[in-house]
Amino acid sequence: MSRPELARDANFARGLGALALFAALAGAFLATSFGPAAWFPADASVVGNVGYSLVGLAGQGGLADESFLAAFELVDIVLVAALVGAVTLARKDGGDA
Repeated sequence: MSRPELARDANFARGLGALALFAALAGAFLATSFGPAAWFPADASVVGNVGYSLVGLAGQGGLADESFLAAFELVDIVLVAALVGAVTLARKDGGDA
């Protein structure tokens, strides 16, 4: 095996662009003030309410509205699809996983 070598013909404009984007996003994040959560009460368990909603016991938790359950399930489906896609792309051709 040979040792990896440093690329001598690198395009530094892409690196500078990435650094500029990072600086802009870091500046925006640090300049933003995040206030307290406006919708959820401080003593309510969001995770517990999702669990109650999944097993059909809505109203048992401390939150009155369970409308975020559809978004939770949608994100779940997207993440599973991304995981299956990553495994499919990572598999070797002609081999069994």
